Amino acid sequence: MTMVTGKIAVVAGATGLIGSELVRMLESDPAYARVIVLVRRKVDWGVQSRVETVVVDFDRLEEALEAVPVGGAHVFCALGTTIRKAGSQEAFRQVDYAYPLALGRAAAKAGAEQFLIVSAMGANAESGIFYNRVKGEVEEGLRQLGLRGLHLFRPSLLLGERQEFRLGERIGAVVSRGLAFLLVGGWRKYRPIAAAKVAKAMLQTAAAGREGDFVYESDVIEQTAGGSV
Repeated sequence: MTMVTGKIAVVAGATGLIGSELVRMLESDPAYARVIVLVRRKVDWGVQSRVETVVVDFDRLEEALEAVPVGGAHVFCALGTTIRKAGSQEAFRQVDYAYPLALGRAAAKAGAEQFLIVSAMGANAESGIFYNRVKGEVEEGLRQLGLRGLHLFRPSLLLGERQEFRLGERIGAVVSRGLAFLLVGGWRKYRPIAAAKVAKAMLQTAAAGREGDFVYESDVIEQTAGGSV
């Protein structure tokens, strides 16, 4: 019998801007023996792809993950939507709060080695801004789960080609790029950042295997990712 060595990666939110970059990098990373992607519906990753797609009902995520080898795995959460796309604040909370916490509970219960999640700059459970408050509440909820390694990534405005068009984000990216040279010192964390760099920083952080709770602001994410991706 051939023994399978290497880590298992479990990814939620794999079709989004950062999630798709994560899957692309994980596929070519020899440190991972398996790349398991959790999706709502079947996704074709290509004939040569080694990505394993698991179709799950996210409203029953913890139950579905009982059949997924989460123990000892590196779990990556890139779930996220917008209120406009979700249709309401309640629906937004379901995707950006309930689902990540369900994934975190399953990861903690199974003994996942690392849990890495895309949060947001300005995440604060006490914020008067609904989006930032939800992101902060997710962070606080995850901290209560006793995860072996919890890594909270707070990127600034993301650069990259989304499948969906977001006018506000596109305008913000153009303006931010033009003003980026002014953002120095403590303002560096407000510079826009490529989604691929966030994904790379997440993979490098997972590989380090640190235990505890950690927060990475956008400037630290940029430094962690290093050069080109």
